[in-house]
Amino acid sequence: MVRKPLKTQWLGRIQYADGIRKQEEILAAKVDNLGGADELLLLEHEPVYTIGRGADRGSLGERQDALPYPVVETNRGGKATYHGPGQLVGYALLDLRVRGQDLHRHLRSLEEGLVECCQILGVKAGRREGLTGVWVGRRKLASIGVGVRRWITMHGFGLNVCGPLGGFEHITPCGLEGVEMTSLEAEGADGASVESVSVLVAEVFGRVLR
Repeated sequence: MVRKPLKTQWLGRIQYADGIRKQEEILAAKVDNLGGADELLLLEHEPVYTIGRGADRGSLGERQDALPYPVVETNRGGKATYHGPGQLVGYALLDLRVRGQDLHRHLRSLEEGLVECCQILGVKAGRREGLTGVWVGRRKLASIGVGVRRWITMHGFGLNVCGPLGGFEHITPCGLEGVEMTSLEAEGADGASVESVSVLVAEVFGRVLR
């Protein structure tokens, strides 16, 4: 089957629940339409902590009742992470039925696209063996967590673009003790904004998510 071009949407800054609702609507339509367009939703979230359902909640820290932002359990893999202003979130809704039903390849494609975007912006990012995500040395620049329902993917990545990273300080990001979070801005991508980076991501992922 010939795959349709990737459809991208910039949603601006929205609540986490609205992002889930939008994904559910798209997924429901795609399940019964094998030839339907794959979609990439690009956005920012209001401050929130998320954690995969059934995951060990220890990554939320010892004072979970004192966290500065709400905690939402969600249907992606992985432990706790933070979303907030200054972070570009990408939700990729792709039909793996026409991609060999290969979730591992999907994860690597998300990493590949983010690494290419970072390099275009002058940031020497890459992968770390055995760890999902995008890194600059030992500093984590982007987190990736996905879900799959009937071979349609949900969720995706959070790429730290600019602004403070204090939201991460209250948790153990992705359950990785001692991990240092970083951003494109902190790594020298001067002038990068979430919306401007979203334009680049849309262009690159239109080629990478093939």
